[in-house]
Amino acid sequence: MRVEQLTCSIGAELTGVSLSDAVRDDALFAEIRKALLTHRVLFLRDQDIPRADHVAFARKFGDLEDHPVVGSDPENPGLLQIYRSAESPPERYENSWHSDTTWREVPQFGAVLRCVECPTVGGDTMWANMVLAYERLPQSVKEQIADLRARHSIECTFGAAMPTDKRLALKERFPDPEHPVVRTHADTGEKILYVNGFTTHFTNFHTASRVRVGQDHSPGSGDLLRYLISQAQIPEYQVRWRWKPNSIAIWDNSATQHYAVMDYPACNRKMERAGIIGTRPF
Repeated sequence: MRVEQLTCSIGAELTGVSLSDAVRDDALFAEIRKALLTHRVLFLRDQDIPRADHVAFARKFGDLEDHPVVGSDPENPGLLQIYRSAESPPERYENSWHSDTTWREVPQFGAVLRCVECPTVGGDTMWANMVLAYERLPQSVKEQIADLRARHSIECTFGAAMPTDKRLALKERFPDPEHPVVRTHADTGEKILYVNGFTTHFTNFHTASRVRVGQDHSPGSGDLLRYLISQAQIPEYQVRWRWKPNSIAIWDNSATQHYAVMDYPACNRKMERAGIIGTRPF
C-alpha cells in the first residue's frame, strides 16, 4: 500500500490496495486506520468491490447505523443509498459544510462512501480539517469558547421541508442533543472545533463573563457561532476530490466537515455510504 498526501492540511490517496483485501487482513486494516487518523480522509480509485465487502470493511471500525430519512440497501443494513436522478426534487441537504449526524446524541465516528455513478464533470466533494481549524483560532477566541456547548438539530435541516406533523415527530424521535463546541478526539486526544450546519445555538453563552447587559447576548452569540461555522470555508484547511465510478472516500467524521458540491446538471449521481457509530462527544 502506498500513501500519497494530497494537500498540506488534509487528505491522502491510497494505491496498491483493495478494501476487499483489508476485510480479511487485520494488519492491512490497521495500516489504513493509522493513515486515516493521520490524514483525516483517505481516497481510493478502482474499488469495484461487492456491497458486502463495502459493509464488512466499514464494520471493522465499528457498528453501522441507518438513517431516518435516507434509505438503505435492503440486503445490506447500514449502507445508505444516496441516489439522485434527473427527476429528483431539488433538495439542498448536502451542499453545506457539516459533520454527519451531529443531531444524534452519539454522532458517527466516520464513513466509507463509494461512487456507483456520477456526472462526467462536477459533483466533487470537499473536506475540511477541523482540528487545524481549532488550532489556528485566535487565542482569545479559544478562551471564549472553551466551555461553550451547543445544540444540533435534525428538525431544522432534514425536517424543515416535511409537513408539520412529520417534522415534529422527527424531532420527538431525535431531540436536539447538546455537544461541546470544542470536542476531544477519542483516539488522538486532539481538540476539534465542533460546530457545523446542524448547529442552531449555544446553550450556555449567557453568563456574566460574556454578557454585560442582556443586549450582549444577541447578536453576540449568533455572530460568534457564524464565525466559528465559517472556519470550514477556509481553503487552506481543505481538500477536494473528483469522483469517478468505483472511487471511495473514508473519513474521520469527528475531525472533519464535508461539502457535496451540487454544480452538475440534472442527471444520475449514485453514492453508497456506510456510516460508523462513534462515541459521545466530550
